[in-house]
Amino acid sequence: MNNSQNISHQAGQAKGQAQEKSGQMMDQVSNTAQSLKESVQQTGQQMKAKAVDAADAVKSTVGAHK
Repeated sequence: MNNSQNISHQAGQAKGQAQEKSGQMMDQVSNTAQSLKESVQQTGQQMKAKAVDAADAVKSTVGAHK
């Protein structure tokens, strides 16, 4: 293998490694985004439940609860 072919081979290897690393980073970003989405949804559900409980408590206090 001459010097030009060797440099070309090394460049190809570096490109492949960079693409692999990029793919891994994108997977990590995607996983983090999914986790964040689920966390926000759970927090929203908890807040909704607390709001319903608070509304029920107010209704009970004023005698409007059925």
